[in-house]
Amino acid sequence: MSTIAIAADHAGVSLKAELVAELKKLGHEVVDLGPATTESVDYPDFAAKVTAQVTSGAASLGVLVCGTGIGMSIAANKVPGIRAAVCRTEFEARATRQHNDANVLCLGQRVTGGGLAVEIARAFVSTGFEGGRHQARVAKVTALEHR
Repeated sequence: MSTIAIAADHAGVSLKAELVAELKKLGHEVVDLGPATTESVDYPDFAAKVTAQVTSGAASLGVLVCGTGIGMSIAANKVPGIRAAVCRTEFEARATRQHNDANVLCLGQRVTGGGLAVEIARAFVSTGFEGGRHQARVAKVTALEHR
């Protein structure tokens, strides 16, 4: 199995805990980068921790949780080499891995229930990139990072 880095802000702590437990059950090594409490923190700081793990190769995938998933995705996508996607359905999680080679999943505790979030995360980590016709498109996205 793979190593997955995960973090949240204060609005995603309890969902993060559910996801950590599920990912470990699936046999993944999970690096929990915090926080451990619901004391107010800044989501960009935790997006930075997860994206550093992914871009360095220490983790093959990342998961970020905040209130909506949107703030985390904005912050994560500022990092070259990161393709972060907010997913609300299992279909989106599979499609973004297959077609976009997304390497960070972003979820919102305030908008996605725990059971569904677990299924979305399971779909994300178990789906691979299809390559082929999608590779050229991902390369164009990567080129945007260098403009």
